[in-house]
Amino acid sequence: MRVRRLGIALTAAALLAAAPSGIAPHAIAAPSATNQGQHRGQGQDYSMAVIGDVPYGSAQIAAFPTWIDQINADPDVRFVTHVGDIKNGSSRCDDAYFQQIQTDFDRFQDPLVYTIGDNEWTDCHRGNNGAYNPLERLSALRSVFFSEPGRTNGQAVPIDSQSAAGFPENVNFERAGLDVAAVDIVGSNNDLQPWTGIGLTAPTAAQLDEERARTANAIVTIDRAFDDAQRHQHTAVAIMLQADMFDPTYTPTWNDISAFQPLVRHLVERSAAFDGEVYLFNGDSHVFRVDQPLAAGSTWLATYGITNASAGNLTRVTVDGSSNNKDWLKLTVHPQADSHVVTWERIAYQ
Repeated sequence: MRVRRLGIALTAAALLAAAPSGIAPHAIAAPSATNQGQHRGQGQDYSMAVIGDVPYGSAQIAAFPTWIDQINADPDVRFVTHVGDIKNGSSRCDDAYFQQIQTDFDRFQDPLVYTIGDNEWTDCHRGNNGAYNPLERLSALRSVFFSEPGRTNGQAVPIDSQSAAGFPENVNFERAGLDVAAVDIVGSNNDLQPWTGIGLTAPTAAQLDEERARTANAIVTIDRAFDDAQRHQHTAVAIMLQADMFDPTYTPTWNDISAFQPLVRHLVERSAAFDGEVYLFNGDSHVFRVDQPLAAGSTWLATYGITNASAGNLTRVTVDGSSNNKDWLKLTVHPQADSHVVTWERIAYQ
């Protein structure tokens, strides 16, 4: 199914309503009038798998290798992204567990880009997580999963990373005209919530400094995706991160989301100036959702203090996860004759 530039929220709702049980296809055409012909005759369809908030708990840990094998077995899939949370929020953040998941990641036969989640570092101060210092756990994650900066997990291939700046997990890549930024932006207010498990009631100076630097470098990575798309006249940009900055399942306080404001404002600015489609893929809230949180009229604009701009071309997709982790998302880029379309569908785990 291919849908021309329409009201995306209505299109998404109609597609979800019509989808068979367990599978939700979605398609949005993304060309502008000026860029519509840029990909004429160039390239074949290119599919990626997107997963997140997995594995959670002993049953999923045991099943994870089988789920990886299922993704490996799909002949269309040539790339994988994991949008964070390689464990649940009430289990230990030990080195041995990180190594176990790295071994699982090595099982992927395609290149794998992993964006770090909050459960594996920001929340590790909790007693049932091991009462770790979260910044020490972030360093441990980088040493395990990014031991070869500039190369993917799974099938190791070169990739552009921010390793020189100290953020090897922030990467850019392009596939079939889709320019992607995968960045380390996490839940728990991007690690500004206090580390109460180790006796702290307010963010430390080191915590504040780390968050500012990480957010600033994430924005640089996102800017590169937009700049590359404009330079090469591509018509779509995708951003992969863990945090759900627009979680509709609860009413957040400012202390829950304040750290996201600079990034959200920047996303509005860059998306509004981009003559194409922008896709934001995240985990964190665990329930598949397609929406337009920064379109005109969205209450999220006022929540983040944005009063004079909007980004109706940004579509957000939340992947299933946690106890709802019954499927993976198959994302396909179509660089076709007169359009550039990104589609996705949920594929049930067997």
